[in-house]
Amino acid sequence: MTVNFPQLRAFVAVVDAGGFGAAADELGVSQSAVSHAVASLERELAGPLLVRTGRVRPTVLGERVLPHARGALSAVRGVEEAAADAAGALTGTVRLAATPTVCQGLLPALTAHWRESCPHVTVRVFEGDSAEIAGWLENGTADAAVLVDPPPGPGVRLAVDGYRALLPRDHPLAAEPVVDVRDLEDDDFLISPGGCEDRVRALHDLAGLRFAPAQRVRDLATLISMVQAGIGVTVLSEVSRPLLPSDLVLVPVSPRVSRRLVLSGPRERLWHPAVHALAESAVGLLAEGTLAGGSSDR
Repeated sequence: MTVNFPQLRAFVAVVDAGGFGAAADELGVSQSAVSHAVASLERELAGPLLVRTGRVRPTVLGERVLPHARGALSAVRGVEEAAADAAGALTGTVRLAATPTVCQGLLPALTAHWRESCPHVTVRVFEGDSAEIAGWLENGTADAAVLVDPPPGPGVRLAVDGYRALLPRDHPLAAEPVVDVRDLEDDDFLISPGGCEDRVRALHDLAGLRFAPAQRVRDLATLISMVQAGIGVTVLSEVSRPLLPSDLVLVPVSPRVSRRLVLSGPRERLWHPAVHALAESAVGLLAEGTLAGGSSDR
């Protein structure tokens, strides 16, 4: 059996892109080249790896092969980037996963900084909830992630992110220095069932309140628009502040709840040199005070 890098790269690209044409665009090759590479891999493995009807997805065999393929590609990229690092010309692509609030509220400043400090490293951002991004990091889908309250280990703490009540500017409590979560009981409470829900639930538990949101809204922009329209109120993390329109305010909420946002590579595999470079660059940005609340956990 002979399995090669182009075959594995094509297979993973088709899974991630959801189709052969999109994978070809991603890899910068023809669609026929991608199809040929996947077909040759299937011949080597004596079984189909992809369901080709509708949105392309892995077969049972494909699901078993996929994590090994990702691991092999990650190892090859690590070798290439280590050689480039030794030559003083670090290049490559880092796939970075983060939650929606982090992607929209924190990463713009980081990616702009990385363009200047690591100009030959391309950062591709993938958005998911906390459970998804942790899984992507460990199975090789992502090379790095901004994790929420990870266990102790290597990483750079970007921020200690506190929670705030999100209110219309004309809300009776909008001018208060601090809002007790119990004072929000007269309003319909809205929640986004992503990484923040556990902490908002904990906030209600600390206040002795039953957590019973009137509506759950997955999309963060929709949630913000609903508060803007006066449909209800919610609690968001401080890092979401850049996303808010001028007619909404974030007010500190009591009891106090926060989360740690940590930039990390995988726990069970060596970090790619480019991830180390990004982490070191983030430390420099934190030292400048641009990202408030950050410090190194490494």
